[in-house]
Amino acid sequence: MQRRWWAAVALGPMLIAAIAAQQPSREQDKQEARARERVEEAQRQEGQAILSLADAAMAGKPVPSDFPIRWQNDFLKAQQGTFVPFTLTIDSSKLTSPSVMMYVRAAPHGATAPTRNDRPEKPEKKGRTDKRRVEVAPEAQYPVDAVFPVELSAGPGGMARIRRGFSVAPGEYDVYVIVRERLAGRPTGTQPRTTVLTQPLSVPNFWSNELTTSSVILADRLNVLSEPISADELVERPYVIGQNDITPATDLKFKKDEELIVVFLVYNPTVTPDKKFDIQVEYHFFRRIGHGTRADAPPAAAPHPPEREGERYFNHTDPQRFNPAIMGAQFDANGGHPVMAGQGIPLAGFELGEYRLAIRVTDLISGKSIMRDVNFTVGS
Repeated sequence: MQRRWWAAVALGPMLIAAIAAQQPSREQDKQEARARERVEEAQRQEGQAILSLADAAMAGKPVPSDFPIRWQNDFLKAQQGTFVPFTLTIDSSKLTSPSVMMYVRAAPHGATAPTRNDRPEKPEKKGRTDKRRVEVAPEAQYPVDAVFPVELSAGPGGMARIRRGFSVAPGEYDVYVIVRERLAGRPTGTQPRTTVLTQPLSVPNFWSNELTTSSVILADRLNVLSEPISADELVERPYVIGQNDITPATDLKFKKDEELIVVFLVYNPTVTPDKKFDIQVEYHFFRRIGHGTRADAPPAAAPHPPEREGERYFNHTDPQRFNPAIMGAQFDANGGHPVMAGQGIPLAGFELGEYRLAIRVTDLISGKSIMRDVNFTVGS
């Protein structure tokens, strides 16, 4: 009995020490839970503020414009509907913090925001949060309704660029973009700088039997990746097509020591029962010679598209052909594989001035042709 009592007495200090050791852990858990609650509350406030700004923009009410935003987008065929990769260019010197929230809403053209009573009740948990994307609400009311946390990184001239994308059905839309500085870390009483952008968008339909193309993208760079990237990476890199990583040009002005990189996809070529197709792509350049000036009329059998008023034919590159012999046996045009066309054209031989690139795509099996035009400027 004495030995058992002594054992209990001996274990007493050990039990007390073990309990004491658990106290900091429990307190740490409480602190972490409170920190999470503060973060979630800040995100809730940010989300509500952004939603209110988008609603105000839809209602035609005044909205903040603390710094300029420039929008540019392209259109690509998606597995469902049309994919819209876009770039926002922001002067980061106008911001007090590189941490921002970007909200994107695409609504059918002319749609109005629901009143507060029309909104469904939101659950306490406001969707999934990660560093790439936050769903504003599980029950999205619009074709596009998402917010992205972004850390801006200034490039040349202090300009920061955000690239994202979304898929929608073809049609007419109004896109509302809100870029707002984060609340975290801001001095008490200071207001985050905010800008609301409204962008009309006419989304084409690539799901038809008609020969067509994606947007013609003028690029600064095109790199071929060693392997495809993951779906998570695609969120921040919407201009990766297959294993081709396209960096869109920031504007349509190029220097003579640069290369004009042209990239686009050809959709819906005629495919015969034995899986044959044949596409030809021509690139013709016209130089602007002055408003109101009419160039000499081309011969009736001119091998290039006609000149327009105020321009003169400049030159062309060799046509490209795309068929099974060139694309390889693994390419399946009938299975939805698009033809990626494009060229890199050195601009050293171009005079300074304004140009139009006329691209003619011809389906040599059906005989149908379509034209695509791109304007650009060559400067010093």
